[in-house]
Amino acid sequence: MSDPGFGTPYRLAVAERGRLCAGIDPHAALLEQWGLPVSIDGLRAFADACVEGLATTAAVIKPQVAFFEVFGSAGFAVLEDVIARCREGGAIVLADAKRGDIGSTMAAYTAAWLDDASPLCSDAVTVSPYLGFGALDPAVTKARETGRGVFALARTSNPEGRDLQMADAGGRSVAQSIVDAAAAVNADGSGTVGVVVGATREHGLDLSALAGPILSPGLGAQGATAADLAAIFAGSDLSWVLPAASRSILRAGPDPTALAAAVETTRDEIEAAL
Repeated sequence: MSDPGFGTPYRLAVAERGRLCAGIDPHAALLEQWGLPVSIDGLRAFADACVEGLATTAAVIKPQVAFFEVFGSAGFAVLEDVIARCREGGAIVLADAKRGDIGSTMAAYTAAWLDDASPLCSDAVTVSPYLGFGALDPAVTKARETGRGVFALARTSNPEGRDLQMADAGGRSVAQSIVDAAAAVNADGSGTVGVVVGATREHGLDLSALAGPILSPGLGAQGATAADLAAIFAGSDLSWVLPAASRSILRAGPDPTALAAAVETTRDEIEAAL
């Protein structure tokens, strides 16, 4: 990818395919539900069905890195294949890696997920700003240079996140400080930095100046519905809201045609609600 920034291919993708991020989460219980062994062969079969069903249907596909990583190097090889094939299918691939560190370590994570030379290179990656937003500079800089994106955790859907994320940070919440830092990067119109804001609860954030994607997990299995979205994100630019669903779509498997139909149904519900 190259300039213009991530906001442009993102908007083109959702204009063509609708606002939905479909997760690929091959956790053990789901492999068993699909009648697959919890092994590298089962992972590969799961991944193949997901790619066939999702790559040409969903605007954004989010492989959960941990569920591949648990199988070691063989799992990462499957993930590399998933990333490449989903991108070939026209989807934006958002690697859900939640990386965050300092200095040369963050630079190495950046090279792994955002550099064309890496077999894991994706269109965007989730990052954790809780070592300080400035620690993400290598990823933000690389993303801006290459037209890719980073999605910083802001107000996550898990209840444990509240104490840290909603703590006071000089008159605003920690989560709001992350949103504001992302907005400052996006002031150039690139849409480089998105934020992660869960759809399962009121978030208490001012997202009006973000000018970047808002990844909103929690749709479906975690309890949020498409009808909740307009209220949860009232006051935000709804064109940037990207609801994410994983288990509620994947339970339609292993038939790729059924997976594609689940994506279309969920997408249509979102578009009607927003």
